[in-house]
Amino acid sequence: MPFKVVENAKCPKCNQNVYAAEEVPAAGKKWHKMCFKCGLCKKMLEAMTMAEHDGNVYCKQCFGQGAGTLGMDTGEHLGNKDGSQMTNKPNYAAPPGVAQQE
Repeated sequence: MPFKVVENAKCPKCNQNVYAAEEVPAAGKKWHKMCFKCGLCKKMLEAMTMAEHDGNVYCKQCFGQGAGTLGMDTGEHLGNKDGSQMTNKPNYAAPPGVAQQE
């Protein structure tokens, strides 16, 4: 039986081999425990405090998903032309006898 070399994953932060005893799987990659930090504030991350964007990891507070944040998305990527006009508003049928609101 020939010896087979095992390919180790590379940490996206430091580009070094990541071994099973030290790996943190997140965002489709394997990270070293010490490299698994927010890309902005450098806080250590956990699965529940992590947000991923373009292959980078951030804490939810820096990424804007923490409690108390206000989304400023106007919906342009969904086809809305004007932020105040919702063109993709769901059109649910009103129950019988109830006028549909605009």
